[in-house]
Parts: sequence; C-alpha cells; structure tokens
Amino acid sequence: MKYVLLTLISAMLLSISWPTYGVPFFIFFALVPLLMMEHGVSKFSAYKRKSWVVFGLSYVCFVIWNVVTTGWLYGSKNPDGSHSLMAVVFPVLVNSFLYSLVFQCYHWYKNAQGTYWGLAFFIAIWMSFEKFHLGWELTWPWLNLGNVFSDYPKLIQWYDTLGATGGSFWILLINILLFYTIRTWQAGRKRKDLIKNSSIVAALIFIPMIISVIKYNSFNEKPIGQVNVLLLQPDLDPYAEKYSKDSLVIENDLLNLAEKNSAGKIDYYIAPETALPGRGSISEAAFEKSFLLNNIKGFLSKHPGSVFATGISSHKFYTNEENLPKEAYQLNPGLWVESFNSAIQIVPNQKVVVYHKGKLVPGVEIFPYMNYLKPILGDAMLNLGGTVASLGTDKERVAFSNPFNKGKIAPIICYESIYGEFTTDYVKKGANFLAIMTNDSWWGVTEGHKQLLSYAKLRAIETRREIARAANSGISAHINAKGEIVADTFYGDQTALFAKVNLYDEMTFYTRAGDFLSRISVFALGFLLFYFLIKWFQNKRKKS
Repeated sequence: MKYVLLTLISAMLLSISWPTYGVPFFIFFALVPLLMMEHGVSKFSAYKRKSWVVFGLSYVCFVIWNVVTTGWLYGSKNPDGSHSLMAVVFPVLVNSFLYSLVFQCYHWYKNAQGTYWGLAFFIAIWMSFEKFHLGWELTWPWLNLGNVFSDYPKLIQWYDTLGATGGSFWILLINILLFYTIRTWQAGRKRKDLIKNSSIVAALIFIPMIISVIKYNSFNEKPIGQVNVLLLQPDLDPYAEKYSKDSLVIENDLLNLAEKNSAGKIDYYIAPETALPGRGSISEAAFEKSFLLNNIKGFLSKHPGSVFATGISSHKFYTNEENLPKEAYQLNPGLWVESFNSAIQIVPNQKVVVYHKGKLVPGVEIFPYMNYLKPILGDAMLNLGGTVASLGTDKERVAFSNPFNKGKIAPIICYESIYGEFTTDYVKKGANFLAIMTNDSWWGVTEGHKQLLSYAKLRAIETRREIARAANSGISAHINAKGEIVADTFYGDQTALFAKVNLYDEMTFYTRAGDFLSRISVFALGFLLFYFLIKWFQNKRKKS
C-alpha cells in the first residue's frame, strides 16, 4: 500500500504542475516519490516479480498524469459528431507506456550498476527519450518536462541559452538530488550532509531563476524595425463550417474582417491555418490563376505596401509514376496527388510563395511508418478517426521576405510551434519574427488551445523573436521577445487583433546550438550502456 501511495503522490504532483491550470514548482520533486517507490520495491519488498511491480506502478502514475494534462483530447469529434474516445485513449496509453519503459530501463540499470550510476542513467535516458520523442513519426512532446514553466516566462529567460530541453535537464537534476538527499538522510541521519545537500538543491533551483529575472530586467535588444500586423480570427467551427462552407463565402468573410479592422497602415495581414479554401484544396500549379488567391491580390491593391500570409490546404498532381513522392496517392489510372497543409505569402504582382508544414500530427495528418504499417493495418486507422494517407512536407524551413520593409516571417503552422530546435531553423533562414498560423479549436473550450498558446512563449524566449499568432477561433495573440503576451483575443470571438511587432536579427545561443544538452545526454547514455556491457563481459569471464 505504501508503494501505491508513493505512486499516486507522484502522479498528483506531475499533474498539478502543468500549465495552464497548475503550479509548476511542484515539478521539482514530482518524480521523487516514484523514485522512492522503485527503491523500496527493489531493496525492501518481498515481491517475486519486482520488475513487473515497478513497471505496473509507474504505468499507473504516467497514465494519471497523461489523462489529467491531455484529457482535453476527448474534445475532438468523430465524423458523426460524437466525441472521439480513441483520440485520447491511444495517445494516453501509448505515451504512458513509453514513459514507463524509460523508467523500467532505469530500474534495470540501477539494479545492475548501483544507485549512483543508476541515477546518472535516469537523467540520460529521460533526456534521450525526450529528444527521440521530438523526432520520430509518433512524435508527441506535449509533456516534455521543460514545457512546465511556459506560463512563468520571467523565471526561464535562460531558455535563450539552453532551451526547453535545458529546462528538462534542470528539473531532472533537482529531482535526482532531492532523492539522493532523502536516501543519504535515511541511511546515516547526518545533519551536516542534510544541510549541505539541501543547500545545493536550493541553489540549483533559485540561481537559474535569479539569473532569469536579471536577464528579464536587463533585456535591451534593439529592434531593426517594426511592422504593423493584423491577425485575423474568423471563428469557423472546424466540424460544421470550416471544411463544408462555400470557399467564396469563407474568403469574403475573411476579407471583410480584414477591411473592417484596417485602420491605418497594415504591413501584414495574417490568417490562421487552413483558412482557405474551405472544401477541397488549391492546386499549386494554378496558384497564379486561382480565383481565391487573385481575390486577395485585389484586396491588397487597395492596401498598397501590404502583404497577406495565410494557411491553406494545397495539392500537387503527378502523371508520372517515376520519382513519385511516398506521400502521393493514386486518384485515377495515371494520376496521383500529394496534399499539403501549407502557408503562403501573397504580394501583388509577385508569384505566391509557399511553405509545406514540416511537423505533422500523428494519425491525423500522417500515417506513422506508413510503408511498414499500412500493409498490416489497411484501413483500420480510419475506424480510429485517423488517416490512411499522409500529407507531404518540406524538408527545410522557409522564411517569407517582405518586399516593402525589413520584415521576414517564419510561417509556423500550428503543431510546429511545440518544437524548439525545429523553430530555430526558421530563424537561421533569416526570420526576424515568428508568425504562428493555427487552428486549435478542434477540442472546444478546454486546456488544449491554452496550452498550445502557452508553449509559444517558450519559442519567443528561445529565439528572442516576437510572435504574431493567428488562431481560427482563438486565442490569437501578440507575444514579445521575453515571452510575455502583449495582447490577445477571446476564444470563440470573430475578431481581428492589431499588433506592432518588433523585428530582431540577433541569434541566441540556443538558436545556434539547439538541443545540445539532449545530444550530450544521448552520448552519455551510450557511454553508460557501453560501460555496463564491459562490466558484464568482465564478470562473465571471471565466472567462467
């Protein structure tokens, strides 16, 4: 019963730490009860299958954490209008399993190599897992530990150096040191060691925060310019309107919204993800002939010096089977199509420039490991509310240049805004502010859209770029380079938000180095595994 209680305490602490409803300071000791559970089961319990007990209890902990923090996924709906149970069950069960597998590896390694090596292994494997979770096709880094302080930007200004993955390392290190402090106290009851270890933990918690506050108060980067941005929020129901309403009606409403709120000079009109065309998609071969896109050019002719950036659904046709992209699927004999979730920039008298979303939502925009799983699963994914095809992607990021001023935007599309190192690639391409185009109204009035907005603040700090965020139903927002929301809208309003966005061109250390702590952790994990194998081989030779 004691071990179950410790497990539940960790689950509760992890859950109540999370934005946008929790208090993040609990995260510093949220894993300690779980580590104590593992130690107790391994060293002092009479269980015969200790590894199974550790795995089972850790799985309970991580399931509770995932349900509490991401249970809003249940707000997504099936085509018949009912809530999609699988939209929450699959990610919760799989993500919890992966975290439990990480914890189980720590349990095995600690029992084989001892507590000290085990604790080092725990940090290395958790950091390596978070790095892995950022890159594979079932990517779901929503619960990466460094995200937890996204609502407290004043305390994490040092993310411009180490990024959110540095935050994960910080949190793991403090949890490990607290566990070590408790264990040494239990073993020796030495007050001197308790005071020393507690002082180290306190210093590691508060020194980065103090440095952060100093950086916050002394922030004085000089912008190279400023642009006037109008963020458009059309508020289309993603289930009943957005993909069924007539395309011209959707566009007219969007342009009327832009016109009505165009007081003074507007440098950028920014509309949300897949704002056009409604039903279907726009052929990229016919961008210059598109009636919808030419309507926007006509609107811009009335607003000289303005550009229009928006999310669209687009596609390319192929008539030759040679060099066919793997995401292309056959429509008719001799005709294939590749679909995209895209961002475009429209400038009068210039060709439309396009970027294809590079980070796709698993099961919705991408069939994970399609070449391997589709022959096995067939159309089963459709029955789970998913996809049996995948959208195409751009392999490199793109920055859209403004011909009328110094503005150069990063056209970040929705899910991409969760990824720190990925976002820095836009800045390396020259982007001097971040434009997030998103449609996060799939889950209704839940924590989902609030958390996605909150995570955007991390990208502002990491890159020291201001953010103009256009959301379909809200929350649209202007975020400054310190990660603070300057202005925002209400969820569910059809409105527009005006923002004076500063342009910055300096590159942070994090932009240049990326998740280097994660890469060091991967090397450390490899070393620890190699060290274990060497010891195992030496012991085996001695016995033989």
